[in-house]
Amino acid sequence: MRAIHRLLALGLAALPIGGALAAPAHYPSSYRNLERAAADEGRLVIYAATDSAAARPLLKDFQALYPAVKVTYHEMNSAEIHSRFTRENAAGKDSADLLWSPAMDLQVKLVNDGYAARYASPEIPRLPKWAHYRQQAYATTYEPVAIVYNKRLLKPGEIPQTRAKLIRIVKADPARFRGKLATYDIERSGAGFNFLTQDYRYSRQAIWELTRALGQAGVQLHTSTGEIMERVAAGDSLIGYNMLGSYAFAKAKKDPAIGYVYPKDYTQIVSRLAIVSKTARHPNAARLWLDYLLSRRGQDVLANQADLFSLRDDVAGPATLSALRGQLGASAQAIEIGPGLLVYLDQAKRREFMRSWRQALRE
Repeated sequence: MRAIHRLLALGLAALPIGGALAAPAHYPSSYRNLERAAADEGRLVIYAATDSAAARPLLKDFQALYPAVKVTYHEMNSAEIHSRFTRENAAGKDSADLLWSPAMDLQVKLVNDGYAARYASPEIPRLPKWAHYRQQAYATTYEPVAIVYNKRLLKPGEIPQTRAKLIRIVKADPARFRGKLATYDIERSGAGFNFLTQDYRYSRQAIWELTRALGQAGVQLHTSTGEIMERVAAGDSLIGYNMLGSYAFAKAKKDPAIGYVYPKDYTQIVSRLAIVSKTARHPNAARLWLDYLLSRRGQDVLANQADLFSLRDDVAGPATLSALRGQLGASAQAIEIGPGLLVYLDQAKRREFMRSWRQALRE
């Protein structure tokens, strides 16, 4: 399966920023210095695992605020972001100024390995307390992890509201679901690996039982949510497990074949973490983008145009923290940002987890 790698370049002529601050009114007046320094840099390079179509409204609005900064946006899968960035840094090559990925464990690892710059965003007082790690990794979204299904082909009684229900329906009719289930290839998807290891934290026995059921049904493994949802929409797959709910939410608004559920046993909540590279060639532009993503304006665009689920409680709409908490209640289980995410990135533990996953798929 091919890795997704798209490049989106946005930019207008390098115009100087005017005398007024383009940033929110509560920012200190000294922020003008950062804006001017970013304009002088004139460029920003982002490596992201966010679909360019979803990112486009954010990039367009940022560009309207800061036309002097030309943004080059590289879309790739989360594992590729980490490997490419670390390879380029090891070779002393130009690389990303900012990394944006839902593979929270890999992002935190970059912080712990010394790749991330420390930056005290002026948005910190307006963010949830859990939304940054050492002022180096910043949460930007509050996204549920969903089960996606084909509404036209799945019977109402087959809709998997819980993981136990998913296991039951697959075991009850193995011929119907043979080759018709999809999930991440955790060896090639950093986000998929992160989601499954967090599943393991919540329910160790159940997650291997589910993996065995998927394996017995000939589950198809992929590297991106978008790829899986296209298969589900086309009927090539009936169900996709552990999908980014933001993409399912956006796709379902446009495609009547797509249905999704947030599992009632528990729904993982993931955040796309943004980090500014310590070796960024355009560090001020990277900080400008980070602050924009965290600002109320940026979060409103993120929730209501990009459908990526805002983490701020002062943003209204269906794709927001407050709306999701009201919908999920106690079933929402947010993945905590911190060193606990690194447990299964230990080489020995990672090898053992991969071995157990492969074995469960074969059983």
